[in-house]
Amino acid sequence: MSATTASQNIPVQALDPIALKAWIKEQALSLGFADCVIAKPDAQAELPRLKEYLKRGYHGDMKFLEENLEKRADPTLLLPNTKSIICVRMNYLVETPKPRYVPDEPNSAIIARYARGRDYHKVMRGRLKTLATQIKEKVGDFESRPFADSAPIFEKSLAENAGMGWTGKHTLLINKKSGSFFVLGELFTSLDLAFDSPATSHCGSCTACIDICPTQAIVEPYMLDARKCIAYLTIEFQGVIPLELRRGIGNRVFGCDDCQLICPWNSFAKKATIDDFNPRHGLDHASLLELWQWDLETFLLRTEGSPLRRTGYESFMRNIAIGLGNAPYSQQIQNELIAKRETQSELVQVHIDWAIDEQLLKRK
Repeated sequence: MSATTASQNIPVQALDPIALKAWIKEQALSLGFADCVIAKPDAQAELPRLKEYLKRGYHGDMKFLEENLEKRADPTLLLPNTKSIICVRMNYLVETPKPRYVPDEPNSAIIARYARGRDYHKVMRGRLKTLATQIKEKVGDFESRPFADSAPIFEKSLAENAGMGWTGKHTLLINKKSGSFFVLGELFTSLDLAFDSPATSHCGSCTACIDICPTQAIVEPYMLDARKCIAYLTIEFQGVIPLELRRGIGNRVFGCDDCQLICPWNSFAKKATIDDFNPRHGLDHASLLELWQWDLETFLLRTEGSPLRRTGYESFMRNIAIGLGNAPYSQQIQNELIAKRETQSELVQVHIDWAIDEQLLKRK
């Protein structure tokens, strides 16, 4: 920090706390965040729900959820001297979807909308660091650390308790004016800022998300069984997809947006304001057969800096094989599945064989 900048610092205790909070929110919005709230560093109330979730085994193979429970409930264990948490969100829709409508495009390779462009984590952390720098230029040095789905944090709970939205029955955060197509980030700070008030729930008697789920993964309101969730199965899970879930996966090869697309609150969904979420390599309208042609080298090239890297090539091909099995009968699909079978791993071959059988069942 230059001497000129340092001399302009106004000690935080000398500032009007209401004005300072308003100023911080203005800076956050100017950096491209869609919203900014100040949360209390306390998520103890969320712990019983997570423990029940773990007890039921709904987390599947995500063993990391069993760890650091104390840190999740008490953010000060992640960053000592944390007094307030600046919670932000970024919209990621490039096109506003038709309200309460899930497209039926069986030959398309459906990729969750957040994952069609660049990985948002670096963008989120980078802008949070910039926000911290701007605040320091105004009030002087303080402790801070940015997070974007990168630490054991109850980020939805923190944001909800500070009024960013409420947790819907599909377990995603919903904002009354913006729906749910957004990602979250946090800046832990040692600043003594006034906290925002909690949001109220507005799901009412609606069960649209529960009813639409292709694999019935929302086992009850506000409780999701990840072992049935298409997002978990196609991204996190690395094994053989259970037979009884394969037809429900349809042509979703990376994640699933159905519970959000059907939600009436997403009639108010807002578009992204940054280019990073723009689809790359035509991933917003790629066909199953087009992606089936990718070899490992192509996968690595076209998923550089992309969320798709998380699932890995083998699981990605497994997912596409399931999609091809669920597609309308096509001799070309049959030929392509057979042609590629011997070059794939045993895991993928299991799903190719299933896909071939499914195709044959639909042959007239």
